[in-house]
Amino acid sequence: MITKYSFEQLEEKIGYCYKNKELLKQALTHSSFANEQKINKSEDYERLEFLGDAVLELVSSDFLFHANPQMPEGKLTRLRASMVCEPALAYCARDLKLHEYIRLGKGEEMTGGRHRDSIISDVMEALIGSLYLDGGFKVAHDFIYKFVLSDLEDKILFYDAKTVLQEMVQELPQGSLTYKLIKEEGPDHDKSFQVEAYVNGEAISRGAGRTKKAAEQQAAYNAILLLRGQEENK
Repeated sequence: MITKYSFEQLEEKIGYCYKNKELLKQALTHSSFANEQKINKSEDYERLEFLGDAVLELVSSDFLFHANPQMPEGKLTRLRASMVCEPALAYCARDLKLHEYIRLGKGEEMTGGRHRDSIISDVMEALIGSLYLDGGFKVAHDFIYKFVLSDLEDKILFYDAKTVLQEMVQELPQGSLTYKLIKEEGPDHDKSFQVEAYVNGEAISRGAGRTKKAAEQQAAYNAILLLRGQEENK
């Protein structure tokens, strides 16, 4: 159960104090938690998520439109999609440790829902929706700029790391890229994976994550940083 202190702690992190605390509570309430409440049943975040998704799309579209005056529509669409996709939003939400505040039902908690990208990204959108309703467009706009659109170049590189690394490796002699799972541990609902990225048969980086895909993405990002550093030092 979320405490009053937890609400205040999250408000301090995002730099906004809600006038209607129930909107914040709703944004953090998963349907599994709401369905378990027999008395004082809570509303879940799904309607707020719907609204937040629309606000996020408008703000990110406006940002990209003005930041890239020569970029064609197709590329703008692809760039926006990479910025606001499920893993990207989950990545931003984890920066806020938003997953620690989600109210989950016991079953969803036991099966690892607190660390699932799909849930964490939905809560991020619901939070945006709640900010829009409680404080208006500017409050939601400022939150998105601070917590989603900041450090955009590095974030986009991270989101597209596997694709970017593949393109870099293709320019090398032989141009071979593979990923190898080197460690898997934890119960089924809370597993962690470690993966190594191999370029031309040589292990050059390692990544960790709660899924193999996330571990590969981290390994790819680390490999990109290493290869770029080697190139700069030539």
